[in-house]
Amino acid sequence: MNHVRARRSFAARLIETACLFSASALLTGCFAQDSNSRATGALPLTHIADVPLPGRASRFDYESFDPRRHLLFIAHLGDSEIVVFDTLTSRVVARIPEIAAVHGVLIVPELSRVFASATGTNEIVAIDEQTLKEFARTPGGVYPDGMAYAPDAHKLYVSDETGETETVIDVLTNRRVATIPLGGEAGNTQYDPVTRHIFVNVQTRRQLVEIDPATDGIVTRTDLPGAKGNHGLLFAPEQRLAFIACEDNDKLLVLDMRTMKVAASFDVGGNPDVLAFDPGPRLLYVAGEKGVVSMFSVAGSKVSKIGDGRVGPNAHVVNVDATKHRSWFPLKSVDGHPVLRIMAPR
Repeated sequence: MNHVRARRSFAARLIETACLFSASALLTGCFAQDSNSRATGALPLTHIADVPLPGRASRFDYESFDPRRHLLFIAHLGDSEIVVFDTLTSRVVARIPEIAAVHGVLIVPELSRVFASATGTNEIVAIDEQTLKEFARTPGGVYPDGMAYAPDAHKLYVSDETGETETVIDVLTNRRVATIPLGGEAGNTQYDPVTRHIFVNVQTRRQLVEIDPATDGIVTRTDLPGAKGNHGLLFAPEQRLAFIACEDNDKLLVLDMRTMKVAASFDVGGNPDVLAFDPGPRLLYVAGEKGVVSMFSVAGSKVSKIGDGRVGPNAHVVNVDATKHRSWFPLKSVDGHPVLRIMAPR
């Protein structure tokens, strides 16, 4: 952020936010004077708005979006709460408190449930999406972090990062039913709808581990040449690609799921963390701890880098709306206040 932008007051940001409540304002360019100043470098992004978020200027972690209810659930780790943001009205509609050091958050729309990893108490918290009230807590291991849901098995899989295991929870009974040793520190966990298997990064072994939810057994271990600290993970199912963000050497690996071989490797912004994929324009976002976001174009099995750009301080979390093609970056401190930075492709 340059010295001119740094002097812009938080009150001015509130005025910007008010523009969001009018559809016509967006069409007439309410943010035209500052529409592109947030995206530097080669990123083809337009800045839509900064929406103030409640709480302290402290760290955010994962976010999860329910497109049916237009609700974005944001883990405010530093405040031990989940912020619920309505993307239609562009306002915060609820705060779910007392989720100690919340890291992961995952919405499962077909169950109308939200799951959160309370790393401060080593629990997985189940929340009713309609009432936004918690109704169950389950032991989550030593350091529960990212989560994925296997719908056929009705099981939630939790990365126990420092415990070096995968915690398995039956969501129908909210009971832990298995603990799978990984043999190394767990990175992010994702569900692949094509194989219907769970995959988890084992970042200290530079491997991607495949788990069959029917047996909770490890099926394969895939070595990842060029990986160092492979933490972030995301699938593009139609393209049969897996994207792996390596936080210790600032690399993005592209894994061909047909051959289980690394097909490409790219440099990305410092300390990459969370990834998001917009399937319509086939855009991949890699958000980094140092505030730099890298973008890629995905055409079939071919991945091409678009560029890097500084989106905001500590912009390490991203999620996208696949209908409106907007991306959301919760930032812990802009002019001393937390905001949700909203961007869109140009």
